[in-house]
Amino acid sequence: MKAIQLQETDGIESLAYDDVPRPEPERDELLIRVHAAGINPIDWLICRGLLPHLLDSEVPWTPGWDVSGVVESVGNNVTEFAPGDVVCGMARLPGSGGAFAEYITMTSDEITAKPESLSHLEAAGVPMAGQTAFHALYEEGDLDSGQHVLIHAAAGGVGHMAVQFAANTGAHVIGTASGRNEEFLHELGVDEFINYQEERFEDVLDDVDLVLDAVGGDVLERSVEVVQSGGVVVTLPEPPSEKAVERYHDEYTVDVRFFDVIIDSDPVTLRQVAAHAESGVVAPRVGDTYPLFEVQDALDRNADGHVRGKLVVDLTEGTDD
Repeated sequence: MKAIQLQETDGIESLAYDDVPRPEPERDELLIRVHAAGINPIDWLICRGLLPHLLDSEVPWTPGWDVSGVVESVGNNVTEFAPGDVVCGMARLPGSGGAFAEYITMTSDEITAKPESLSHLEAAGVPMAGQTAFHALYEEGDLDSGQHVLIHAAAGGVGHMAVQFAANTGAHVIGTASGRNEEFLHELGVDEFINYQEERFEDVLDDVDLVLDAVGGDVLERSVEVVQSGGVVVTLPEPPSEKAVERYHDEYTVDVRFFDVIIDSDPVTLRQVAAHAESGVVAPRVGDTYPLFEVQDALDRNADGHVRGKLVVDLTEGTDD
């Protein structure tokens, strides 16, 4: 089969498009024919050697975690799925990977039935971004109807899913993004749009109940300043220091929580997110697609930022043979 292989651990430029043996499922695994694979920041971060602790396999190694495809065969211990089932899911983190290939082996708790309302390309954008947005808003952020929710990088992979979840919950949704994304975000459910290139959100906002920060840096501290007493900021990029968390709580009475997007695949949350997608609550938007042999270009594009929605690898496009 064809696959993308990381040859060295020090850069995307070491990715190669190779012929490799097709994996064989263990007794508790399924073999899935991959139709589409989602691109996430973790892919280029690992390939650039920035998250070495998450690479627990020797190179050459196949990256990628988000998958949509069809079950090809199952191990003897698998009872929940059968050949021909159409599924989507996320390979376990840390480790695992393997989505940037024509076939991948996964366990039953890493996948769920693909929502019939979504194409394979759309479904491949759901697992990691959808679970991250869901966990951050509802479990860490205690999202409830009527709240004012500020979502930074609202047009991005996690952000555009979070906007839809928050809008469906009945929150007043405020999104920050570049000006070109204003119409897009209003379509998704944003009530107030802030073009971060033209104005600072702290100059126009106050008394926010919940902030989802997918940017980090000084955006975290600036976000704390607009949250009302008793509110919550959930930050994704990196954990704030204990000293900073204490200061935010003491000075602003704001609870700052870090949600680690490097999560194990959660079958319960995955099924919940898929159910929301099936019912139309959330619909992942595919910004661009790439054939398998252009994964390096897709990772470079994702690393550059300013991507609307999700980038997805389309494995039905054929190869460069």
